Amino acid sequence: MGNELPFEKPLVDLRKKVDELKRFGQEKGIDFSEEITRLELRCKQLEDELYSELSPAQKMHLARHHQRPTSLDYIQSIFADFVELHGDRLFADDLAIVGGIARLNGVPVTVVGHQRGKDTRDNIARFFGSPHPEGFRKALRFMQQADKFKRPIITFIDTKGAYPGNTAEERGQSEAIARNLREMATFGVPIICVVIGEGGSGGALALGVGNRVLMLENAIYSAISPNGAASILWKDASKADQAAEAMKITAKDLKQFEIIEEIIPEPQGGAHRDLAVQAESIKDALWRHLKELSALTPEQLVEDRYNKFRKIGYFQERQASEALEPEAASVAGEQDGAVADAELTNVNNLEESAKV
Repeated sequence: MGNELPFEKPLVDLRKKVDELKRFGQEKGIDFSEEITRLELRCKQLEDELYSELSPAQKMHLARHHQRPTSLDYIQSIFADFVELHGDRLFADDLAIVGGIARLNGVPVTVVGHQRGKDTRDNIARFFGSPHPEGFRKALRFMQQADKFKRPIITFIDTKGAYPGNTAEERGQSEAIARNLREMATFGVPIICVVIGEGGSGGALALGVGNRVLMLENAIYSAISPNGAASILWKDASKADQAAEAMKITAKDLKQFEIIEEIIPEPQGGAHRDLAVQAESIKDALWRHLKELSALTPEQLVEDRYNKFRKIGYFQERQASEALEPEAASVAGEQDGAVADAELTNVNNLEESAKV
C-alpha cells in the first residue's frame, strides 16, 4: 500500500505476507491455495475489526489522509456542467477556496469548498487548505450571487482553520469570517454544508452556517484542532491524540449533540478507498435534503437556519446525580430540558416583539 496510517500496520503486514506467499508459490510451483485462503479470510476479519470501532484519534488521522478526496474531486464527481469562478473582486484569487456554478440532478446550484493540495507544490499554492481573508470574501461573493439568482448553496468543508499568518491578519481575517457568518444567516435559499475531512475552527464555520450540516463518517469538526488544543492545554502538540479523545470531534458525537443532521457512511478504510462510491453517497444525501428544503419559503429557510444554531450549546448536568439517584436525575434532566425550551421560546418571542 505505501500510504497506510500507523494503526493500519498490522493489516498491511498481513496483506504483504499473503502477496509474498502467492509470489513464492508461483515462482516455485507450489500450491499454497489453502494457506492463502486462510490468510485472506484473516485479513478480512482483521479489517472488519480495525475499522468497526475507530477511536477519535484514528478518525482524525483518516480525516487528514493525504489521499482523501478533496472538494474538487467531489465537485467533478457529483455535479454536472461545473463552471469555476475566481477572485474576490477586492484583492486576489485565493486558491484555498474553490467554487462556481453547477447542476445537481439538473437543478442549478452554487458550490463552494475548501481545497487542499494533491502534492507539496499544490499544497503550497493552496496554503494547505487554509484560506486568507480574500478566500472567505471570494466564497461570500459566490454565495451572494447564489442568493440573488435563487440558487441553492452547497459547501464542502475541509480545513485545519483560517490561515494564521501576519498577512491574513493585516487584511482582516476575523472580519472576513464574521461577515460570512452574518451573511450566510440571512440568505433566503437552501444551504447544505458537508464536512468531508477536517473542519477546524472559524475557517470551517465561515462555510458552515447551513440549514443542514452533514458529515462523512470519519470526518472531524471542532472549535480548534486537536493539535492546537494540546498546545494550549499541555504545552505539547504531540498530545493531539489525547486531545482528540476528549474534544468530542467525531460525526457520532456531533450527531448526538444535534450539531449535525446526518452522518454519511464511508467505504471501509476511508473515503480515499473508493471515490465513486463515496461521491454517490454524498450526492444521494444532498439531493434528499435539497428536496426537503426546497419546499420552504425564503423566510422559513432563514428561520430554520436561525433556530438550528440558536439551540446549540444547551446542556444538562446529569451524570453525577444520575449515578446516585437515577430516577431523580431523569426528572431533573427533563425539567432542565423544559427550562431550556422555555428560554428559547421566550427569546424568540422577545425578538418577534422587537421586530413589531
